[in-house]
Amino acid sequence: MAPVPEAPPWAPVPPADRAPEPPGSPGAPATPPPPAQPPATPTLAFGPPPQASGQQPDQASGQPSGQATGQQAGQQPGQASGQVSGQPSGHPLGQPSGHPLGQASGQVPGPPFGQQPGHTPGHQPGQASGQAPGQPSGHQPEHAPGQPFGQASGHAPGQPPGDPSGAVPVGAGVTAASGYGFPQPGPATAPGYGPPPGYGPPGYGPPGYGPPPPAQPPGPANPAQAAAIALLNLSGLGLGYVLLRQWIGAALCWLATAALLVVALPADVDGVPVGVLVGYGVLLLAAAADGFRRGLRATLRVGAAVRRLALPLALVLLAVPAGGSLAYGAAREEAREEALLARLTAADERVKSGQGLLFDRAEPLYRLALATYQELGTKHAGSRAGKLVPARLDAYYAQLSAPYDKKDFCKAVAPLKHLRGLPGTVDKDLLGARPAKTDEPLAESLYGCGTAALGVQTAEPPAEKSLNELLDTFPQSPQATRVEPAVREAIKTRSAAVDGGAVPCGTVVELRALRSSVDALPDATFAGASRETAAAVQKGDFACGTSQFRSKEFDDAATTMTQFAKDYPNSPKAAHARSIAIAAEIADEEPEAGKSLPPAKAPGGARMVMVVSNDGPGSVELLYTGPTTGKITLNACATCTKYPSSVFLDPKKVKACTGPASKYPKATLLLPAGNYHFLQKRAGTGTSTVGDTKISKTKIEPNYSYTNCLYVTSGF
Repeated sequence: MAPVPEAPPWAPVPPADRAPEPPGSPGAPATPPPPAQPPATPTLAFGPPPQASGQQPDQASGQPSGQATGQQAGQQPGQASGQVSGQPSGHPLGQPSGHPLGQASGQVPGPPFGQQPGHTPGHQPGQASGQAPGQPSGHQPEHAPGQPFGQASGHAPGQPPGDPSGAVPVGAGVTAASGYGFPQPGPATAPGYGPPPGYGPPGYGPPGYGPPPPAQPPGPANPAQAAAIALLNLSGLGLGYVLLRQWIGAALCWLATAALLVVALPADVDGVPVGVLVGYGVLLLAAAADGFRRGLRATLRVGAAVRRLALPLALVLLAVPAGGSLAYGAAREEAREEALLARLTAADERVKSGQGLLFDRAEPLYRLALATYQELGTKHAGSRAGKLVPARLDAYYAQLSAPYDKKDFCKAVAPLKHLRGLPGTVDKDLLGARPAKTDEPLAESLYGCGTAALGVQTAEPPAEKSLNELLDTFPQSPQATRVEPAVREAIKTRSAAVDGGAVPCGTVVELRALRSSVDALPDATFAGASRETAAAVQKGDFACGTSQFRSKEFDDAATTMTQFAKDYPNSPKAAHARSIAIAAEIADEEPEAGKSLPPAKAPGGARMVMVVSNDGPGSVELLYTGPTTGKITLNACATCTKYPSSVFLDPKKVKACTGPASKYPKATLLLPAGNYHFLQKRAGTGTSTVGDTKISKTKIEPNYSYTNCLYVTSGF
């Protein structure tokens, strides 16, 4: 059993004539219940609430004196600890009447924030409340006038001693009572009483006296609260600063978020610049760190419910930037899809614009469209536009193959070659089997274009180009084996047209073009066809000249037959061609001479002699046609001149070739009987010009000989 501490010498001593009786003994008077307390009368008092000097450190502020934990040794049984000697037993133990238990009149319950129990700010431990610094604990302040000595300080004038209805003396301990040996530290000042302003511990009293009150110390660290505020700031909405009432920080967060939205929206393919994202992220992290620092020991001016919801709300609001990022990513992806679809549409427009144009002019547009198709189909294959590329390629092939479908073979060759060669420029996996499907159409187009150009002089491309390409590209194709028969058939058809055709000259042109094409084909295969073509051309040339002569196209006939005689000197028809050319030349000056085509062979029978002399300057060429056709050339007569002529001079009176016979160059003609047309063509000299011609007509009769003197007359 712990020893009972000895009571201090100033503790009240029970009367000697009465021994202490234990509580509950028969002789002990029962303590009546405390009467109902009247309303507390507020008493103005400066300084902190009174604290019993000598109170145990672990006693709670405002604990009623007289509890077992604060009972003094030597206390009378049944007497409340701290009860003033001589106080009526009906009063609460150690408490003035009319005041709450353990509380002085006008006292604020509990110690101030951060004040240790039993210690008044600005006082030394053990110092009585309200005592001036340095004043002895037993010093009694001056009594108010008329106040009995030993009366508790703070009693109203005329109040009986021991009446506790007034203020409890400042500094009264648990065991102290008025008038019992305990030093009175000084009275609590009632209104109008007590020391002048400025008395009391530092920091208390009216404004302007003493140093300013100390700043309230920061509260305890609250990591959960700090984390909630940091997370609220991390959401980009600045709500952490709003809880802290840091409006500048919140405004900065709002401005940064608004700026980011202005830059980012509407979402486009390029997205937000990296620098903007990095800057915004750094700002959010800085706001979160600053919010954690400020919120670690901050006292929030919000209710407990808001504080409890702050952390869950912060976690939920983290979905705002995350959800915003996802939504922006989705919007940006949609913008990218729309951009890719726009590019696909532009490529489709390029392909469509190539319709109706020659392939050479449309090919640049097609190349641009293909480049777009390839990029979309390879780099963006998973996009909506990329998934449409195969269908676009099918449409592309169909459009460029349209000439083949219309049997326009020559026009189809270039686009089909383009389609077949796409694997060299476009991804092979993207094209698939499409290029291989163009082999058959291309071979058929080359064959059709080449054979259609046989015999067409103005064909573009010429027949030999298409046919040679077919033979080189598809040598084993069915179309390649059909080329030679097609060429021979073309030769045969045109050769037949020469014999009985109405326009043999046009057929000759075709035959010449056909011969040029056949000569350009491989010799090993087309040597026989080349010989057939040459024979057909020769026959066609002669047929063309005769046709021209019969059509009175004498000049063209003369040219054609002259060229025929030069091109085919060994031809059996060469002499006849020369005769036709002479007759055509005469008939060009005298149409009557072209009534009939000169015979291929001279008639038989007697021939009459005709001696032709040149009695004029310059050589002369004499052409004749009739039963036989030919020409002779007479040399110039060195001494011969022109004969004067006049309208009054009868040409029959001109005496030409009257000189010695040896003077005149001569030629002898043997002509069958018949009518002849002569054309004299004299060469140019000093006295004559080239092209001087003269037409004459003579009838040759049998059994006669004839002379013909050729002379020139002047114009005067």
